[in-house]
Amino acid sequence: MARLGPFTAVPRLSVAVSGGADSSALALLAQGWAAAQGGDVLALIVDHGLRLNSAAEAALVAARLQACGIASQILTVSGLHQGPGLQERARAARYEALGLAARAAGRPHLLLGHHEGDQAETVAMRAARGAGGAEGMPAWSARDDVVLLRPLLGLMPEELRAYLRARGMEWVEDPSNLSRRFERVRFRQDGAAPVATEAAAAARRAREIEAAGFLAVVASFRPEGFAVLDAPAAPPAALAALLRTIGGETHKPAQASVAALAHRLRPATLGGVRIVPAGRLGPGWLLCREPAACAPPVAARASVIWDRRFRLDMVPAPGSRFGALGADAARFRKFNGLPTLVLRTMPCLRAPDDVLQVFPVPARFLSPAPVTSLPFYS
Repeated sequence: MARLGPFTAVPRLSVAVSGGADSSALALLAQGWAAAQGGDVLALIVDHGLRLNSAAEAALVAARLQACGIASQILTVSGLHQGPGLQERARAARYEALGLAARAAGRPHLLLGHHEGDQAETVAMRAARGAGGAEGMPAWSARDDVVLLRPLLGLMPEELRAYLRARGMEWVEDPSNLSRRFERVRFRQDGAAPVATEAAAAARRAREIEAAGFLAVVASFRPEGFAVLDAPAAPPAALAALLRTIGGETHKPAQASVAALAHRLRPATLGGVRIVPAGRLGPGWLLCREPAACAPPVAARASVIWDRRFRLDMVPAPGSRFGALGADAARFRKFNGLPTLVLRTMPCLRAPDDVLQVFPVPARFLSPAPVTSLPFYS
């Protein structure tokens, strides 16, 4: 924890607790660390509603934590269903719920129970996807104004279970941890070895340095959320970074897809981003959000985020909606000399009946996670 700070003089932490051994051990350890400094923790328990007994299981976890003097809050996630991409969808919903609860409680340091075994599996899975993929989870990162901390990355799961037994603390075993439907379980059961070497790390740093230098010289990024790339080709890492940023995504597109496009840039759509000739914006290529990929409008309020890309910087009229300019871009063809493709993806305010109210609208383009706008210590 000392390496993951600084923290306030009296730390008030939030901890994601599934009820499994890893997160249960983390809750006990974090409570002890915080209490020694006059602080405390709040356990956040997510009920995905995917199993018949999930609500009772969440209540059992809360009761066990209460017996240890740890306050908790159960977060119910709705709308999930069985089907393709279940783990990824559940993960996204879980992080959203945890982040909202942590911010609402005034506890922006959110601790996660990933350990050394999880890290090895993550490295192995990412390495299997191609060169440059052998990277692990960070111990410190920030997302949506919450700092994510993983203080257990240096501990093996056997150590955490031994600690719980010594404390007399029970835990819940999730049956999905044994299902080979999920990639992580298959890697765990097959004993796939990670491919994290110093040479691989050095090669990754070299690629990132090359990408940064390339972008500094030939890329022009605009606050309207698009970029112009004055080059016939690009290092894959550089193109991936641009696609991720312009698309507002947490993760980059698939390495193979990026590599196939990077060696010769051409009209294409990848990762929710359209690539077209820059035209009147200059030589090279325009990279812009794909209009069809934009999120639907959201209820407008100060600081609301739309399409994971723009934050509203005004207090809107009641009932307004914040979303894409879309087809109304035809009315603003001379606005700042921007192509219609860009205008269609820019934000505006609309009335409840969909009539355009305000364009341009005071809004800031956001970099994708991991970033944060809040200070986390004083």
